[in-house]
Amino acid sequence: YSNFIDNLRVYVRGGTGGMGYPNLGGEGGRGGDVWFVARERTTLKSISNKYPQKRFVAGTGANSSVKALKGEKGKDCEVHVPLGISVLDDDGKQIGELNAAGERFLAARGGLGGSLATNFLPCKGQRRTVHLDLKLIADVGLVGFPNAGKSSLLSKVSHAKPEIANYAFTTIQPELGKITYADYKQISVADLPGLIEGAHANKGMGHKFLKHVERTKQLLLVVDISGFQLSIKTQFRTAFETILLLTKELELYKEELVTKPALLAINKMDLPCAKDNLDELMTQLENPQGFLHLVEEEIIPANTLEFREVIPISTYTGEGIEELKTCIRKSIDEQAEQVNEEYRKKKLLLLQTSK
Repeated sequence: YSNFIDNLRVYVRGGTGGMGYPNLGGEGGRGGDVWFVARERTTLKSISNKYPQKRFVAGTGANSSVKALKGEKGKDCEVHVPLGISVLDDDGKQIGELNAAGERFLAARGGLGGSLATNFLPCKGQRRTVHLDLKLIADVGLVGFPNAGKSSLLSKVSHAKPEIANYAFTTIQPELGKITYADYKQISVADLPGLIEGAHANKGMGHKFLKHVERTKQLLLVVDISGFQLSIKTQFRTAFETILLLTKELELYKEELVTKPALLAINKMDLPCAKDNLDELMTQLENPQGFLHLVEEEIIPANTLEFREVIPISTYTGEGIEELKTCIRKSIDEQAEQVNEEYRKKKLLLLQTSK
């Protein structure tokens, strides 16, 4: 995964409360709290570099005194984290998440100051170890086997400049790009590390890849029309088998992934025999059940993906790229309208029931 960090283990501790003042019944100030605050243009790598000890401790509450019977609260500690963070405890249980800029999560509460109830002795702050787990947030996630042309496609549709090479694992870390339209609307696209067979069982980059797919609104499968073979030791897969395998890997990792809206880009249409292969593939996609008996049983998913559009493209010649951008925009707009409609219905129902 190169220099990219998508999981960080940190220690957090709330501040200790201040001492009470027994003679006059004074209360010590409460200890400061540790907060995680979502902020754009922040990475887990920058946190790791800035705080190599990965320890975040809030300030101690002020002691009660004759001049100030109520001690001041200790200074809070704010840690800026990227958007799309899940906060997990040491047992792997999710205790919070931060998806939008400005969202806050209380990671460790400060201890109470000394008072009559505590015999004027202060309490220690909450302390624990937590994991910051990053899942990229993007409108569209590019899904495909290595060398399908995802990096080339991202460079064609956006201003992103991912490394592109003629070997299997070009992409070893997630790459984000934005498609900008004539009306200035922007749609974010994530090129994610290439899947391989067995990714759901954490082979290759398995779970490091698949967890990022969870946070994308839609999927764009990118498939090589001439088929795919990772190495001479692995089996050759046709374009149809590739689509089945990708669906199977997503389904085995988390069934909900297959229910996301999906588009299909058939790449490398500039190659010889591409037109004939496309005709054959379209026939198979129109009636997948009629061809499943020709493939191995273990690569057949329980549910086949329903594609909103199938777009033949060539990242080499530029064929179909503009049509693909239009289809992505249409699909995202339709989904947004659907979400808005559901929200309106929900609000209307709440108003009717309250009356």
